[in-house]
Amino acid sequence: MATWLIRIGRSFWRWSRRLMAFFVLTSLVLVLGLRWIDPPASAFMLRHAFNVWRLDQTPPYYQHAWIDWEHIPSSVKLAAIAGEDQRFPRHLGFDLIEIRHAIRTYREGRRLRGASTISQQTAKNLFLWPGSGWERKAVESWFTLLIEILWSKERILEVYLNIAQFSPGTYGIEASSRRYFGHSAGELTRRQAALLIGVLPAPGTYRLDRPSGRLQRRAEWILDQSRRLGGEAYLRRL
Repeated sequence: MATWLIRIGRSFWRWSRRLMAFFVLTSLVLVLGLRWIDPPASAFMLRHAFNVWRLDQTPPYYQHAWIDWEHIPSSVKLAAIAGEDQRFPRHLGFDLIEIRHAIRTYREGRRLRGASTISQQTAKNLFLWPGSGWERKAVESWFTLLIEILWSKERILEVYLNIAQFSPGTYGIEASSRRYFGHSAGELTRRQAALLIGVLPAPGTYRLDRPSGRLQRRAEWILDQSRRLGGEAYLRRL
């Protein structure tokens, strides 16, 4: 009996090591390739498309269009940093200051607030699935480290702006700009950029076609934070 259990245990650990090695190697190759290749879709887009397909709706299942880094206005890049992750140029994927603040507020009995960085959100949206389990968080952390090591900050922000969900069924700054403002993201004004970035914490709640007072106040806050960071010169830190 003991010998049989030992064999089962050894077999389990042997296959576990092989699966782990396969996962590590596959994820390394995938992330390294996406350093130069623009992803045609994200995991969140594919999940949305599958859910819509199950309802027998006709294509397209979502709106998405890619825009290269050099065509994204500096005002959009700055608004994303100001609104989502002001320490983005300095951290290595995890904002320890925000994490400590989140833990402290939770211990004080207040609602646990998010502390995800742009890098973490990029990893989650591109490779993973919605949820908050520790398994998903562990995989998210692994992919966050990979993109921080293998990509430049410019590439991380470029991919983030191209795959983030701005409204139900609309992904990326280019498709969202065309849908709600009638022109390419390259023509966005600072105000329009702030409104678009303003919906990112809750794209299913805020509406760009009818901006609420709360969304407009958030857009004003993003514009103010952009100025406080030093304007577009702040992007030279990337």
